Amino acid sequence: PAETLAELAEDEDWRVRINAASNPNTSAETLAELAKDRDWYVRSYAAGNPNTPAEALAKLAKDRDRIVRSNAADNPNTPAETLAELAKDEDIYVRCSAASNPNTPAETLVELSKDGDWRVRSSAASNPNTPKKQ
Repeated sequence: PAETLAELAEDEDWRVRINAASNPNTSAETLAELAKDRDWYVRSYAAGNPNTPAEALAKLAKDRDRIVRSNAADNPNTPAETLAELAKDEDIYVRCSAASNPNTPAETLVELSKDGDWRVRSSAASNPNTPKKQ
């Protein structure tokens, strides 16, 4: 039940909290709290959960840890404007994740297709929403 997951999300052991953060039955409210966790590992799992609210994902997209940002860029619930920001990230893996996300705007995918790293360009090329060259 959601109440039990909410309790587990407050456990002192980070390993319990990551399991709550990754659980598909964890409520959006609890995930929003886990997105603020002191442990980057817990935040990374919250960033990857498709039930995490868009507002929390926008904040996670600015996290100091690149894995958290990369998981936010992978999340299908991340807003298009947040994905456009993540596409400018200094870390190539964050940009790859943004390039792979089907919610990334077409104009952002065009920019990612010109990235200096082949892995980012490859991710953009595999995204079905990347527009054809005109």
